[in-house]
Amino acid sequence: MPRSTVTLEEFDRRACPEGLVTRRQLRELGLSPGGHGPVAVLRCKGCSYRPDQACIHPTRAWLYSVALARPKRTPTLAQEEALDRAMAARSTCPAATRAPAATSPARTPTSLPRRR
Repeated sequence: MPRSTVTLEEFDRRACPEGLVTRRQLRELGLSPGGHGPVAVLRCKGCSYRPDQACIHPTRAWLYSVALARPKRTPTLAQEEALDRAMAARSTCPAATRAPAATSPARTPTSLPRRR
């Protein structure tokens, strides 16, 4: 695909400008894209040898702007408890109505408040 049909700017590896990071790097910074789409494409290693061609390989990465990113949302305690119940129901055998001993809980029992 010729580079002229690509709408997003492309950067080769190790040539990415400051302020643009991958989704994984955003997650490590405690940020999320915040509803904004990618602003550029990080080309794969093989495409760096063909600068006149657009990178269409699955190994390319989308780059997001740190300036547009927002802090990650943290779930409330009620949401975390609902997720724990859903995971427990998913790992429970319907016939035996008990969870197998091989599965470990997603959270330790001491991290949840006790119900009385």
